[in-house]
Amino acid sequence: MTITLITGANKGLGFETARALIEAGHSVYLGARDAGRGEAAAAALGARHVPLDVTDDASVAAAAAHIEQREGVLDVLVNNAGIGGTFDHPRDTRADQVREVYETNVFGIVRMMHAFIPLLDRSAAPVIVNVGSGMGSLAVTSDPDRIEAGLVGIGYPSSKTAVNMITTQYAKALPRFRVNVVDPGYTATDLNGNSGTQTVEEGAAIIVRMAGIGVDGPTGSFFAASGPVGW
Repeated sequence: MTITLITGANKGLGFETARALIEAGHSVYLGARDAGRGEAAAAALGARHVPLDVTDDASVAAAAAHIEQREGVLDVLVNNAGIGGTFDHPRDTRADQVREVYETNVFGIVRMMHAFIPLLDRSAAPVIVNVGSGMGSLAVTSDPDRIEAGLVGIGYPSSKTAVNMITTQYAKALPRFRVNVVDPGYTATDLNGNSGTQTVEEGAAIIVRMAGIGVDGPTGSFFAASGPVGW
């Protein structure tokens, strides 16, 4: 049985990823900050809820200890938790607004990696999927034909650019692991006020696919639901 942990999984892309991976035979731990919502989501899917706030060291450590006690190993980590923050005009953007976004989108991933790499290292085929965005791609956001080029902000786009870089660095440092970043595309979720043009099923498909790669799969790469994109 493949043991999988998904952060921010009580709704949206995380919830759909959990549903699809359970259907594929994974035993899923559904990470969620809100205990009530997490437990309800886990019960609806047949997953196991684990309290998890990626912005809190103690919460992440407790989640790692819980899974270690119950399973002794983790095979797949999906770093899905993320926030959008503000898209105020750059000249009006304050450092604390950017810091808040980074606390979840960037530092949250580093926190999770630090806590869970020892458990992943016990797996015969460890896989890490970081959920990024086309908004983090310099090529995409500079392409006038892409919708992402028309959105201007500091916190969210730069945080997803940072996710791209830390993904490649972890991939190089952990050659036995399959570590990749994915762009689900413009998916209708609470993060964008459900304005996205894709369904969660369409957006989660790339996450699910990369969560299921084997020992010979790619690593250190960017994959998008809509097809190839530049870093």
